[in-house]
Amino acid sequence: MDDTRKAAVAGTFYPDDDRELANRVDRLVACPQRRVAPKALIAPHAGYVYSGVTAGLAFSTLASHADSIRRVVLLGPAHRVHLRGLALPGASAFNTPLGDVPVDSDAVRALEKFPAISTSPVAHAQEHSLEVELPFLQRVLAQFSLVPLVVGDASAETVAEILDALWGGDETLVIVSSDLSHYLPYDRARQVDTATAQAILQGMPLDSHQACGAQAINGLELVARRRGLEAELLDLRSSGDTAGPRREVVGYGAFAFDS
Repeated sequence: MDDTRKAAVAGTFYPDDDRELANRVDRLVACPQRRVAPKALIAPHAGYVYSGVTAGLAFSTLASHADSIRRVVLLGPAHRVHLRGLALPGASAFNTPLGDVPVDSDAVRALEKFPAISTSPVAHAQEHSLEVELPFLQRVLAQFSLVPLVVGDASAETVAEILDALWGGDETLVIVSSDLSHYLPYDRARQVDTATAQAILQGMPLDSHQACGAQAINGLELVARRRGLEAELLDLRSSGDTAGPRREVVGYGAFAFDS
């Protein structure tokens, strides 16, 4: 029985042709590299025509350290299913046009002891927030396994507890997938997103109006503070800067965390 989570938004959020997709991602991550590998990233998850530049700036930080990263803990908000806590997919791999990414079975077993963790194939089936990040990882990293978690109603402390359990060393990368403000006029969105970026840099909690992935970001911030990591802003823009009208925009930010 095939328990691979099939690509749901290939051909809409990003190209469904493997060569076109590889070329697109390679262009988006082709920029100068950071000297220090981040332990964690925040990256957006809209269609590549809208947020691809910002996402590319986040994932480009990994290229010079690709050989050392072997596991990616990826958290994204649940957009389509009401969910309490965090959910695993009940899958052994995630598929994109670039191939399959194996799910870390050891990590899945380790998470079974946490009451906040459930298994919900339905929550993952059509969810784009995790899927759109995978082609970037597939093109930048050598080989890696995935710990895919959709986040619903969960406190910062709950998310932080899960992240602490998965934190690992240099072999583990943590990514929170999140967009920022939604459907505000361009100038207002710029003000709100600038304030949100400052809150992230200062380790202040967010609400869902500031970022759809606020719960996961807040959990990451708790762990980052405890472990002495600092956030760096890599990029901040909106769909009004890329491919959308300015009447209503969605904000995108890229952040890296390291010591």
